[in-house]
Amino acid sequence: MGFTIAHLKRGQKGIIKEFSADSLPIKLLELGCLPGNEVELVQVAPLKDPLYINVNGSHIAIRRSVALQIELEPTRAYE
Repeated sequence: MGFTIAHLKRGQKGIIKEFSADSLPIKLLELGCLPGNEVELVQVAPLKDPLYINVNGSHIAIRRSVALQIELEPTRAYE
């Protein structure tokens, strides 16, 4: 995979491009982690896991291993 949620720096945003639906918890899909939606990295925990993201106005904590599976298209400001 290329650029993923785990590669974002705090405050950066990206558009969800693709992921393997089999590897993501169903709860993330229900909360809006779907292709085409914008995601922003809000904060990273002190030991780099979990990551706190904002998707569709929902703040979600996800594991780094899951974040590495969600490929993003970076927004223009961060390319």
